[in-house]
Amino acid sequence: MRLLIIYCHPCEESFVASVFARAVSTLEAGGHDVRSIDLYSEGFDPVLGREEWQSYFSTPEKNIAALKDHTEALTWADGLVLIFPTWMYGPPAMLKGWLERVSLPGIAFDVAPEKNARIVGKLNNIKRFCVITTSGSPRWWLRIVRDPGRNFLMRGMRIIFSPACKVTWLQLYDMDHASDRDRTRFLDKVEKTLSKF
Repeated sequence: MRLLIIYCHPCEESFVASVFARAVSTLEAGGHDVRSIDLYSEGFDPVLGREEWQSYFSTPEKNIAALKDHTEALTWADGLVLIFPTWMYGPPAMLKGWLERVSLPGIAFDVAPEKNARIVGKLNNIKRFCVITTSGSPRWWLRIVRDPGRNFLMRGMRIIFSPACKVTWLQLYDMDHASDRDRTRFLDKVEKTLSKF
């Protein structure tokens, strides 16, 4: 399977960096063709600026060409893996910006054909979608606030992928109070889950 990993964390010594390293090694050991993009290391600009927005619908090929490496990686992949910390109930701005700038009309979706209709997903190549994240909040609190980050990705983004796409959500909750044992168990869970891809 061709797998694209998008990793987003500003600190190389973070626990999320360890998750990323474990994910890459596990998937490569499983014989998958893995490409990874480290957004912070690359210095990806998450801002969708005025000029880019003005051509967003009218001439999307301009924006597609400007982000060619990213759009080509997205259309190359059979599966997409996002690895990031949950901040303010969602992905970091860097990753949210990547999703906004790379999930473009003509690549990821077509505009809804009529009023009150939803967009038409175009990433039918994505048959596996996996999110791996950590959060300072405990699970019970995220349930109370209806887990906006998970809903955004697992429901909102899911519609642009293949109708047969399998989804996986892995989250280490209450990260601010996680013990070494908690973190080790989570890394093992990541490895076990990804080894079944």
